[in-house]
Amino acid sequence: MAFRRRNKSYPFFSQEFLIQNHADIVFSLVIFILIGLMFEGEVTLYQYGWRDCATILFYFFIIIILHAVVQEYVLDKVNRRLHLSKSKNTKFNESGQLCVFHLVSSIWSLYIIITEGYLFHPSRLWESYPHAHLRFQVKVFYLTQLAYWLHTLPELYFQKMRKEEIPRQLQYIGLYLLHISAAYLLNLSRVGLVLLCLQYLSELGFHIARMFYFTDESHQKMFDLWAVSFVLTRMVTLTLMFLAVGFGLARAENQGLDWNLGNFNTLLIRMTVLIAVCLTQSWLLWKFIRFQLKRWREFRHEQAARKRATAKQTPRPLKRDSLGQHENGVIKAENGASPRSKKIKAP
Repeated sequence: MAFRRRNKSYPFFSQEFLIQNHADIVFSLVIFILIGLMFEGEVTLYQYGWRDCATILFYFFIIIILHAVVQEYVLDKVNRRLHLSKSKNTKFNESGQLCVFHLVSSIWSLYIIITEGYLFHPSRLWESYPHAHLRFQVKVFYLTQLAYWLHTLPELYFQKMRKEEIPRQLQYIGLYLLHISAAYLLNLSRVGLVLLCLQYLSELGFHIARMFYFTDESHQKMFDLWAVSFVLTRMVTLTLMFLAVGFGLARAENQGLDWNLGNFNTLLIRMTVLIAVCLTQSWLLWKFIRFQLKRWREFRHEQAARKRATAKQTPRPLKRDSLGQHENGVIKAENGASPRSKKIKAP
């Protein structure tokens, strides 16, 4: 199975060879894993354990293949038509991949929220804690999320990300891995599921606006719509966390730490979770305000530049006198002809 047409072959196990053929290599590994799983039999897990690492590794390889398919058959074709610069092309590909992921994850998480009854009965988010036993669709959702964000780490190498962009990407990936892992391991999967759905919907709006902006820089209004949804998402996230963790779990009967039952409902853990979420939301708001201020300054500079350009192009008002009008230092008559100077006769 080949994802790309290759015009040049590179030495085996060289950097160019790995970058060019990483999707094919991963596909071959997935085939071997599938063959191995066929002989192990079907095992359904509803609690987390060490075997989840093997499942995450399997989904990790699958996502790399899907990443390459989206890049080859969708984004590359769009890029050929847009003729973007190298920097814009990289950002467009990043937003395109994240648009697909956020769209699928939003629909998937929303479906789970509706089928599990969390939408119309919010109290289920903290009732009957600990939620150590997960349904199959919830467990697969969390393992897929972890696999996706883990797969973005080697993609930084395969996509030849610029060094100055790597710290930003690592912060972005690290926050997702930290929060998803904490919700999964602390048995806060129900609250985490709703928060991920809200976050992915907000991020989906941003990357859609970003892609439209790269196609035509006059598309600025979609960023304004995203800005409203971003602020609302932060408010709902903080409200939901204080409602579920700060009040719901604080009033639960089973207070205390129990590793066997998966109960982590202690004051220290609740405060740690709340502080971590509040710090993350504050950091996101701070970056959002900086982004909006940068946009506002750029808009003001553009407006000032346009006014200066318009002022230069505006013709100066012309002064009239009894003979005609002055234009560029030349005296002209009313009919546009220059008056002839009279000759003075010598006496």
